[in-house]
Amino acid sequence: MRTVRATAAAVTAVMGVGAAAVVAGRLAGDAALKAPPGRPLPTEPQLTVHATAAGRIAVTRDLAALRPGTYGLAGDGAHAVVGPVLGTETHSADTVVRRLERVTHGALRPGDKVRFTPNVHVGDPGTALGLDHSDVEVPGELGPLPAWLTPGVRDIWVIAVHGLGASREHPLNVLDFLHRLRFPVLTLAYRGDLGAPRPPDGLNHFGETEWRDLDAAIRYALRNGARQVVLYGWSTGATMALRAAAHSTAYDRIAGLVLDSPVLDWQATLRALATARRTPGALLPLAVRAAQGRTGMSADRLAGADVVPPGRPLAPTLVFHGPDDRVAPWDRSRRLAAAHPSRVTLHPVRHATHAAMWNADPAVYEETLRRFLTPLM
Repeated sequence: MRTVRATAAAVTAVMGVGAAAVVAGRLAGDAALKAPPGRPLPTEPQLTVHATAAGRIAVTRDLAALRPGTYGLAGDGAHAVVGPVLGTETHSADTVVRRLERVTHGALRPGDKVRFTPNVHVGDPGTALGLDHSDVEVPGELGPLPAWLTPGVRDIWVIAVHGLGASREHPLNVLDFLHRLRFPVLTLAYRGDLGAPRPPDGLNHFGETEWRDLDAAIRYALRNGARQVVLYGWSTGATMALRAAAHSTAYDRIAGLVLDSPVLDWQATLRALATARRTPGALLPLAVRAAQGRTGMSADRLAGADVVPPGRPLAPTLVFHGPDDRVAPWDRSRRLAAAHPSRVTLHPVRHATHAAMWNADPAVYEETLRRFLTPLM
């Protein structure tokens, strides 16, 4: 009897540890599966504002604060835009001084906590950029999807979709550029976004189900005057674009793809976001398995030749990605380009964080984009 009781106690203890591990894995996976739209990802460090002056801001010295380019700066109830590092400015050893382009809303004061974000603009195409647009609804699988439609004279539409930790404000970074090229642009909010239907399980599926909302946007564009479309996605929005090209019945109307920091290995991305939440390494496999069990996502990895079914040609594709992306490993983009050398152009961007390839050097980014889009017009 003592042996039975001891065995039962041991089994109960093991079951308790196992249950706790499952719960811990589930919580670790939430960093990615429940990443709130419009909020900087946990991979972005929190910095402190040390001082502000006319056209200048000093923040905590960190590799993030030293990145080249133009970024949004998100704080509690505040948003600003910062430009390059001002190396000639006097500052303490633990701070970095950058050019303060503008404070979009709120105020930044010494002691405030801020994070860098790719989102430079806040609002809609009208309030942020002064562009005429219409608020439209795209009939989606789960219900109406809000979108901004910026008019243009061409019969090739650009459909723009954001990714992890962002909202449809993110594509505003390139909207004025696309408008100057006279493209109609449909900027889509999809399941899980503010104003859009909630996913049945309330979770992010890394584009594996969300692509159907992009497919609905393709059909909307074709019904409303588009002859062809260019799918333009960031992060998991880029994954959605690849999946739409692979599975949409209107794939032959897709003139091209523009992919910024595509998530081609959801497991690696989930591990990166969980790690940023200080998840112990031993729990990362549990986080992946918990995510797979909760979402039904397949274990295979979207990469290389796997992105396009046999017999379906890949549309001309431009990929912006770089080795400093800590969220979506860029080696997957390299494999994609190697698997389709005649269809995929990879433009490497160094010193750029996830989904912020434009921010690192807007002028070079837009010129590369112009050269890609011109033959498609």
